[in-house]
Amino acid sequence: MEKTLLSVVIPTLNAASTLAVTLESLGSQLIGFDHEVIIADGTSSDVSRAISEANGARLISVARGRGTQLAAGGNAARGDWLLFLHADTVLDESWRLEAAAFMASADNNQRAGVFRLRFDDHRRAARRLETIAAWRSRILGLPYGDQGLLIARGFYHSIGGFRPLPLMEDVDIARRIGRRRFVHFDALAFTSAERYRRSGYICRSARNMTCLALFFIGVKSRFLVRFYG
Repeated sequence: MEKTLLSVVIPTLNAASTLAVTLESLGSQLIGFDHEVIIADGTSSDVSRAISEANGARLISVARGRGTQLAAGGNAARGDWLLFLHADTVLDESWRLEAAAFMASADNNQRAGVFRLRFDDHRRAARRLETIAAWRSRILGLPYGDQGLLIARGFYHSIGGFRPLPLMEDVDIARRIGRRRFVHFDALAFTSAERYRRSGYICRSARNMTCLALFFIGVKSRFLVRFYG
């Protein structure tokens, strides 16, 4: 029986500080999967490209912009299933069994799986933000990109895939997937909280929510980028 090919797509832009850990973790976790790892690099000036090549990833050069990079990676992927991850996200070991079971069921060919967000920060503010993220994901059907996305290639392309948006590309595709077609895995996606530590949890969260609200009322994402910074 032919194995299912899993394509892992990771967009990078000067991600050297986290990429090595992400790729090294995947290297051991993907044992047993027929897989490929695609790095969609947006003209990094650090050693992200060298790290990618050293870890056996397939490197493609793309104009910078997360939506553009994700779209290019999705188009380049050869897998039956696509797993989109951020360069600062590490999945816990249990994702392998959940993902394998999810991909094995034909019922999930028109669904998408996401992981539980967990920040690498022990502060209470991080736990509160994780709770909010879980509510937003399950009740509103709006998981963010740092929760990962596992989706069948046919379904991905049927809804138009990632659009080359400079911001809110994850919200945009989540709306087209639809709340009822998300499956929420128990496995954790450990993500860097550096941007929250740098900007402050309250300030960063408020800015994110404002961008989300503006996006929903139709403000173009290229204008949101200026506000988001």
